[in-house]
Amino acid sequence: MIDPFEYSDELGPLKVIHVHEPSVGLRAVLVVDNVAKGPSIGGVRMAVDVSTEECIRLARAMTLKNAAAGLPHGGGKAVLYGDPKMPKADKERLIRALANALRYTEDYIFAPDMGTDEECMSWVQDEIGRVVALPREIGGIPLDEIGATGWGLSHVTDVALEYCDFELKGARVVIQGFGAVGKNTARFLTDNGAVLVGAADSRGAIHDPDGLDVTALSDIKAGGGALDDYGYATQLDRDEVIDIDCDIWIPAARPDVINEDNVDRLKTKLVIEGANIPITAAAEAKLEQRGILCVPDFIANAGGVIGAALEDHGASEGLVLQTIGEKLRRNTRQVLEDASIRGISPREAAVELALTRVRKAMSYRRYALFSTAPGFV
Repeated sequence: MIDPFEYSDELGPLKVIHVHEPSVGLRAVLVVDNVAKGPSIGGVRMAVDVSTEECIRLARAMTLKNAAAGLPHGGGKAVLYGDPKMPKADKERLIRALANALRYTEDYIFAPDMGTDEECMSWVQDEIGRVVALPREIGGIPLDEIGATGWGLSHVTDVALEYCDFELKGARVVIQGFGAVGKNTARFLTDNGAVLVGAADSRGAIHDPDGLDVTALSDIKAGGGALDDYGYATQLDRDEVIDIDCDIWIPAARPDVINEDNVDRLKTKLVIEGANIPITAAAEAKLEQRGILCVPDFIANAGGVIGAALEDHGASEGLVLQTIGEKLRRNTRQVLEDASIRGISPREAAVELALTRVRKAMSYRRYALFSTAPGFV
């Protein structure tokens, strides 16, 4: 058990709720980090090795992400212990039980994350109705289907290249985590002239310096296969995706995949953080020292939550894509320009941008309305 106040500061967390229902095998954690800007939005992440610490870090990333994106929402996150590939009936039972356990936690809005999807959110909708990113059939905007996060990452990449010495056309791209975010990012970037030379999923990695067929890879994944079923590339161990020489490297999976132990193996010019907290602070500092431009996660991958928030407020699919592009292009340019002028890292510039907005929102609120002190439940 972690120290309840180890991660608390002026922003939060507002509350940490541990959920345990042995009769259905439910173990989960919800962290509501900060609600000064409004009720928190954050995805439900499902994996066998999630933790309270990871949930706290991800919730803070959502506070910064939502603030930087100018959304009327605070940050939160839920983690659910379990194998996301378990039988559908078992997964549905856990998701529905979690929704009911958090029925009265009205300062948290459910959304999908790694291991959950729009169908999972439909179960939450059926139980408590406080959810975003629903299937199209029940009035939602299928964010994974339209590739909201990947769409945003493609715009962020386009702006970041203004601060690099190469262009997108012909740029060699590697994507670590070829799931919902990764495959759509690959599609948008290759449609504009980039070449996908490497990719990884949970089973392994593949490499072809002449380019991988993104459509074929996406079809394999849609059919329940893995990247190592693709027969026209060099097969690698999963972690060897770090060693593939490229121009743009995009982590789109788990936290801390780049750390002090492996950061020196990365051979790239630009990192666009498609996952949440994919690079440790020390590793990111090393990339900065090596002259590798790194666009922080909560700036780069905000497309999904922007789409979710807009859905919650009744926006159309067309408006969602337009707004994602506009917001992420503006924020990326602001952060990178500020970093360049002031001689600070993009991470520092991004954190200042987000914290300024959160603190301003907090100044308008009588914070005692929400909580007397950060704490655990």
